[in-house]
Amino acid sequence: MKRMVIVGASGMVGGYALRYALDHPAVAAACTIGRKTTGLMHRKLKEVVHQDFADCSALAGTLADQDAAVFCLGTYTGAVPDAELRRITVDYTVEFARVLRVSNPNATFAFLSGSGADPTGRSRMAFARYKGEAENALAAAGFPRVYMFRPAYIYPVQPRREPNFSYRLLRAIYPAFRVLFPNQVIRADDLARTMVDVAVRGTGEGRTLVLENRDIRHLALNSSERD
Repeated sequence: MKRMVIVGASGMVGGYALRYALDHPAVAAACTIGRKTTGLMHRKLKEVVHQDFADCSALAGTLADQDAAVFCLGTYTGAVPDAELRRITVDYTVEFARVLRVSNPNATFAFLSGSGADPTGRSRMAFARYKGEAENALAAAGFPRVYMFRPAYIYPVQPRREPNFSYRLLRAIYPAFRVLFPNQVIRADDLARTMVDVAVRGTGEGRTLVLENRDIRHLALNSSERD
């Protein structure tokens, strides 16, 4: 039985991850950390409100009890200025990982990265560079197991207000897009379920594992068949 912390549970993927964690037979307790609570009530659930992710020192006591972290905190490109995008994508991730590693050096870390993440830092896309930088930091942090999830287009499943025109277009053409390019799409619930399942069960592979969209789809299928 594992104790799991989910960061970003008020977001789309994090919200599904929380629900799957609460239902997962191998998860004894789930803890959310965010700037607000989710509003859910469950016997397994504990919610911690934390406003400043630039300094996670106050979370040390909470994180000492966690066996695995599913980190889904993030924002959309264009939603914030570049400096803020980097702060959220890189600085907040690194700071949380630092405190988790000190508090529980045996914890597993599952990170919501993105397709095209570039650990070399050469990409012209800020999102790709920053996700790659965060991946590099996590790989070097010393966790026994780190999983970098790189989904392509994440289909929302439930209706929502899309953040920009590109997402509105992708949602509209999703039925055809998933047939023509199945390895370029993943349902938000499938992605979340896979992140939770991998964080709990592992994959039997190396200490640091990058999971591209194709890999996530494969694991999601296996997970649904096992369930």
